[in-house]
Amino acid sequence: MEARLSRDIVLYTAARLGLVAVVAAVLVLFKIPLLVALAVAVVTAFPLSLLLLRGLNQRVTNAMNERSDARRAERARLRAQLRGEENS
Repeated sequence: MEARLSRDIVLYTAARLGLVAVVAAVLVLFKIPLLVALAVAVVTAFPLSLLLLRGLNQRVTNAMNERSDARRAERARLRAQLRGEENS
């Protein structure tokens, strides 16, 4: 589970950075200064990534929820064990 979550986070991050790079490159082709193009690309890449990377975003979200649930269950188990409630 952890390896899959790490892989999906890396893929999602790389895809979002790639989207910023593509938008900035297109803007630079239209003779917009690089810093302005990067600023606009960062702002526009967020809503675009929500639309274009919906499946990958959902995979990351689901994996993070699974991890959170597992950690919550483990924490509850450890607290019960500390209270002396042996429910193995």
